[in-house]
Amino acid sequence: MTRVASVVTSLKILGAACLVAGSASVFAADEPAKAAASDAAKQAISVRKATFLLIANNFKPIGEVLQGKAAYNQAEIVKRAQRVAFLSELLDGTFPAESNLGTPQTKTKADAFSKKEDFDKLLKEFVANSKNLAQVAATESTASDAFKEAAKAVAGGCKGCHDKYKEK
Repeated sequence: MTRVASVVTSLKILGAACLVAGSASVFAADEPAKAAASDAAKQAISVRKATFLLIANNFKPIGEVLQGKAAYNQAEIVKRAQRVAFLSELLDGTFPAESNLGTPQTKTKADAFSKKEDFDKLLKEFVANSKNLAQVAATESTASDAFKEAAKAVAGGCKGCHDKYKEK
């Protein structure tokens, strides 16, 4: 699959997720402002959950290579790394203050909103590490040290943010 086809596939998947998530706000147009704000918060949560699910599903084969559970297939790793890099950029804006609803609606801790500067810093690092992984994967034909370092940086970014800002 070409890079363009891979991106188009990712966009179709994300577009479908956004369409499903956004359909609730179309039906809420006649509700009071409070309900509309609540719908916007729920939509933000739905979009970020869908995006994180796609990121997790695309990073899984990379993680399996890191763990020695799968062989390194450069074409597959490049495809997955490019998707993770693309999807990571879509997270910007999916944590508006009004989406601080707590459980069960979201597992995002209130600290992600009260310590926004640190949270945003970690998110930007995740995006940068994801882009770096995509670049490294494109040049590495084996599970080299450079690949492992780049992939571990992405995985470490996930863990670091989850440890601080996600309910268990």
